[in-house]
Amino acid sequence: MMVRMRRLSLALATALALALTACGGGARLQPGPKAQAELPPANPEAVSRMVKGVQAAKEGQRSRAIQLLREAIAIDPNLYEAHYDLGIVLALTGDLAGAEEHLAQAARLAPDSHEAAFALAEVQRRRGSHRDAAAGLSSFVERHPDAVEARTLLVAALRNAGQVDKAIAQGREVLVRKPGDASALSELALCHLAKGERDTAQLLARQALDTGPKNAGAHRAMGLILLQMGDDAGAFQSFSKAATEDPRDTTARMNMGTVLLRAGAYAKAEEQFRAILQASPEDAEAQLGLAAALRGQADPKTPGPKAEEAKQILTKVLEKDAHNVGALFNLAVLYADFLKKPAEARPLFERFLADASGDHPARAEAQKYVSALAAPPPAAPSPPEPKK
Repeated sequence: MMVRMRRLSLALATALALALTACGGGARLQPGPKAQAELPPANPEAVSRMVKGVQAAKEGQRSRAIQLLREAIAIDPNLYEAHYDLGIVLALTGDLAGAEEHLAQAARLAPDSHEAAFALAEVQRRRGSHRDAAAGLSSFVERHPDAVEARTLLVAALRNAGQVDKAIAQGREVLVRKPGDASALSELALCHLAKGERDTAQLLARQALDTGPKNAGAHRAMGLILLQMGDDAGAFQSFSKAATEDPRDTTARMNMGTVLLRAGAYAKAEEQFRAILQASPEDAEAQLGLAAALRGQADPKTPGPKAEEAKQILTKVLEKDAHNVGALFNLAVLYADFLKKPAEARPLFERFLADASGDHPARAEAQKYVSALAAPPPAAPSPPEPKK
């Protein structure tokens, strides 16, 4: 017997998707409008397993949740809610490639689902695929021009993809539909910051704080502006306010940890990254930050347990995402400078160079390491001694 069910996401997004937080002043993942696409009736057994999977995820049993959601999809491949929920859980475990696969399928099955489009774009942004995120969101807002949350995220995606003028145009479209929106003003501030227009950026960030004094994104935007202006103390204070306004927002703690790393306060940075990982144990960005903080405290002459823990963390990240360029570079440096294992370091640098974008800021440094770690040419054989 087949039953019909409402084709909208379950409550898993509200309970678990808090880790999918936009960078800078971006919007957070929120449950969106109901999908409008007409889909066939859902298989009741698939629905039952999906519900059990959602419950397991809410109880912290992520492995069990993934198993049940995969079983639901095997029974009913058209159950877009199961694809969506599985994508969210996989993202929380750090499997962003798997998350993108299932969120993309959810978006294909339910092209009018705001939440599927939003979550897919967030995962793509976390993987560094800003152009893909921008393309998908552009298509979605063209069909749904009043989807202001998706359009606000589009501003961030376009900005990160280097299409700043297009991002500004989209930000203005948000403000036409929702005047004074603090999130849109925050994103516009970061766009003008990207253009080097600090005064305009600061003005927009202040407007965002005036209209949304408790908006975490507005505080984050101001922090990023102050950071670029060299005011690390002011930036840290803004990030702290963002964390206070939204304690579940890991982005503020990430930014605080970054400021502390930049200041060389590695032990304090370690505290911030460990706090993130306590709430979200598989957050890959926090793992990279923690590894950097640990490496900063290690002594190259006698690396000790800090360097060893950093190695274990970075290895774990690469086990889940073999193409994570941050983990590749940092693990390679750890092997080269701290663990004194050039044979292990060089292939990691080479993998980094193969996967990193052409304008990656660490590319030149990695190329220097590769040259320095190149195996010396074999010594020429000694000529035979003349016979006497």
